[in-house]
Amino acid sequence: MKITAQSTSPSEVQADWLVVGVWEEEGIPQNLQSLDAQLGGAITSLRESGDVTGKSKELTPLLTCQGIAAKRVLVVGLGKRSHADRFALYAAAAATARFINKKKSARVAFVLPEDAPNLNASDMALSLGAGFAFGAQGPWLHKSKVDRFPPEELVIVTSADVVSAVQRADIENRAVNLARELVNMPPCDLYPETFAERARQVAAAGGFECIIYDEKQLEGQRMGSLLAVARGSDRPARLVVLRHKAGGSGKTLGLVGKGVTFDSGGLSLKTTDQMLDMKCDMAGAAAVLGAFQAIAELRLPVNVLGVMALVENMPSGKAMKLGDVLRARNGKTIEVWNTDAEGRLILADALSYAVDLKSSHLVDLATLTGACLVALGAEVAGVMSNNDAWSDQVQLACRTAGERAWPLPMFPMYTEMIQSDIADIKNTGGSRYAGAITAAKFLEEFVGDTPWVHLDIAGPAWVEKENATRASGGTGCFVRALIELARTYGSV
Repeated sequence: MKITAQSTSPSEVQADWLVVGVWEEEGIPQNLQSLDAQLGGAITSLRESGDVTGKSKELTPLLTCQGIAAKRVLVVGLGKRSHADRFALYAAAAATARFINKKKSARVAFVLPEDAPNLNASDMALSLGAGFAFGAQGPWLHKSKVDRFPPEELVIVTSADVVSAVQRADIENRAVNLARELVNMPPCDLYPETFAERARQVAAAGGFECIIYDEKQLEGQRMGSLLAVARGSDRPARLVVLRHKAGGSGKTLGLVGKGVTFDSGGLSLKTTDQMLDMKCDMAGAAAVLGAFQAIAELRLPVNVLGVMALVENMPSGKAMKLGDVLRARNGKTIEVWNTDAEGRLILADALSYAVDLKSSHLVDLATLTGACLVALGAEVAGVMSNNDAWSDQVQLACRTAGERAWPLPMFPMYTEMIQSDIADIKNTGGSRYAGAITAAKFLEEFVGDTPWVHLDIAGPAWVEKENATRASGGTGCFVRALIELARTYGSV
């Protein structure tokens, strides 16, 4: 689906659907009054009858339209103007797309709302374009008969200059959908070798550097913790290193992604219900690759390093065992208390490697703990860090991009929970308490003094059941946040 901008009057736009947004508790916006008049006051009548309230994601179709070029009109509620942000407009546009894509349509036009207090025309064009594109797509890769139909074109209708915002929306859409596609791929097709090969293809097309380490090279890099996780699978591990070099301030932003392409739990075997969605356990690595594609295409003037740790976690006679002691790249020894706490083991070596490659600041993304879902629910990521200023910068990028993340404490006392009697540390806290935080404290052991943020995306990375704004499956979460972080990184 391509995204374009057009300055034509709303009533003159040729489209299968003309989408207009209205604010809650306000009258007809000035930029829609002429359209409303040509529709015989239809929108006003719906307002007065209470059928259109403007509440967020409320959808009201006008299927018979006289006097305008569009075949149909859809009135979408945007919520209160004073509360408008990129998240709200993104969700409204996604819900719109989910309504429209039930049937085939070639062209959809979305009239850009009037400015909100916290958003300018470019902000709104970016949010609506990217949100609509997200809602229009879904996990239909392997269906012989699809029942959803993304439009061929989305037109943002406005007199403002939003060309660059629309271009960015198109780039963000393709980056998010790359991550979603990878997460939704079945594990028989996506495993460490094929994921690494896909990264090579994306890098070649995008013009950024990609180096792939095989298992022999990983042994040479002293990545004993990562290799131990991969040992139980017939699929060998891979480490993918990406580089976007664009000068800028001379600093390097390091992005590290967990890439467990399937997680059975290893010998600490998951149940069937727990294992059903474990093809999504590589969503962190998928987000890094999607963000790199966009960063390169946007030609952002920043140096970015990506490290993607790719393994399968499987049970076999070769699998790591409870009680094993592993040696990570930085020399620390790890006692294994649970083979299903494997994500932190591969990230330990990946983070250590990113530090050795002179990352100035680090962010890792991982579907790491069920404990984070218990703490924050399924739509909010956990934020844990060793540096308050860097954490604030990452959280600002998340908010600006319209993605939800919330900080959890990292008090020194939590480190005591991962102390081992026979090794330097153990890979779980040993109890049901503070599971997301003790996982982060484990990772902290491998970043040294480098400012670092851990994003536990176990909740928002996957949607179990579809809703008004999202199809089920992978969401591509935090790709947009990483793009925003890279865009603003020079100011850190």
